[in-house]
Amino acid sequence: MKRTSILILLFFLAINTFAQDLSLFKKEEFTSNGDTLKYRILYPKNFDTGKKYPVVLFLHGRGESGSDNERQLANGAKLFLNENFRNSNEVITIFPQCSQSSYWANVEIDTVNTKRFFTFVKGGEPTKAMSLLLQFTDQYFKNAYVDPSRIYVGGLSMGGMGTFEILRRKPRTFAAAFAICGGDNVKNAKKYKHVPLWIFHGGLDDVVTPQFSHGVYRELKKLGNEPKFTVYLKANHNSWDSAFAEPELLPWLLSNKK
Repeated sequence: MKRTSILILLFFLAINTFAQDLSLFKKEEFTSNGDTLKYRILYPKNFDTGKKYPVVLFLHGRGESGSDNERQLANGAKLFLNENFRNSNEVITIFPQCSQSSYWANVEIDTVNTKRFFTFVKGGEPTKAMSLLLQFTDQYFKNAYVDPSRIYVGGLSMGGMGTFEILRRKPRTFAAAFAICGGDNVKNAKKYKHVPLWIFHGGLDDVVTPQFSHGVYRELKKLGNEPKFTVYLKANHNSWDSAFAEPELLPWLLSNKK
């Protein structure tokens, strides 16, 4: 009984500690023409505006959409809050939040018997959420403390789709990117053919078919890019768990420089 009580106490202490860690991500808002993009931002320890820092932009999945400016930290935030990582890397990390009424990527979605079908658009106007994100990044990346040669983007599911989307809309901005269980119209790949990419997908994904990631990978190969491509054969849609466990993910990302 005593052992069980100790385990329960440790469990709640761990939850409380992580909640406190999440508070290190400062709540901010960007407003344009009456529309608001909420985001959380984590500055490095001993942040100094007189220095230059790399920036990682992280795009969440559909399940974390909303307006609470909290839910978007559900997946991925732990990577950047890890003490070993923070002690070894001075990085600014930004988690914007997409509203429920919009989507990161310009994709048409049809639902038939609870099954979703995605049709990725070639070109086209950005969604309201992506438009806000583009305006925000245009402004934020001009800060003197941002290293323009070391700006990165990555995301999962809808955010993986959004990663490909923002790469083609800002092809000269990012030094490298990663996309987890996402997808894109392969005809857009030529826009970001020069960007180092690590693409992940679950082989059993029944929400976003791995064929989407494989198609982008094959197209980039044809265009002369050599993206990293990892398929977790036994993983379903939550392949981000396996991707985040890759010890080389962040070291690889941050090793790239324009």
